Amino acid sequence: MNAISRDLGLAFRTVQRFANASSADELLAPVLHRAGKLDRFKPYLINRGNEGCTNAVQLHQELAAQGWTGSIRAVQGYLRPLRGHCTAAVPPSLPPSPRRVTGWMMSNPDRLDANAHIRLKEVLARCPELDIEASFVRGFATMMTNREGHLLDEWITTVTATDSLPHLANFANGLRRDLAAVTAGLTLPPSSGPVEGTVNKIKFLKRQMFG
Repeated sequence: MNAISRDLGLAFRTVQRFANASSADELLAPVLHRAGKLDRFKPYLINRGNEGCTNAVQLHQELAAQGWTGSIRAVQGYLRPLRGHCTAAVPPSLPPSPRRVTGWMMSNPDRLDANAHIRLKEVLARCPELDIEASFVRGFATMMTNREGHLLDEWITTVTATDSLPHLANFANGLRRDLAAVTAGLTLPPSSGPVEGTVNKIKFLKRQMFG
């Protein structure tokens, strides 16, 4: 393998990975399943291709109306192997990333589009612990929105009693250490009056002391 590495100008680990692979699929799998911007639009492209439309310019415009921001070259590259085939199988949709799921959970349900609602529902159905955690997140968000700080102690007690959510329980215990301050923050309207008062006093003193 050292000789192959020198002759081909490849890193030793690359040669080792090829030498130890039991099949070509093992080498291609990470490349074929790598997530990309076009992934969520691929089922649409294949369906349109099966309908007989493989015009990259037209399909690029249709994807742009759905939120695609990539180049037409990416669309052309994906369509190229589809041309000349009568039908193509629609690939299964890739699972959403943890960051995307977190964004859905932290967002107001009324502001999620229909697709996000469906995808989030599918994810929560597969993981009971995450479904429970999502309900607690929504409960906390409701307290913040409606200024219902009087419900905080009950929320903390329920969360800490749930054994399947240790990380959320740690967050709740942290809130309990500053319960009075957090309750006030979830109850009282925001005000920068005290800060502004202090700043105005400082400005007054500076004007008096000028020169």
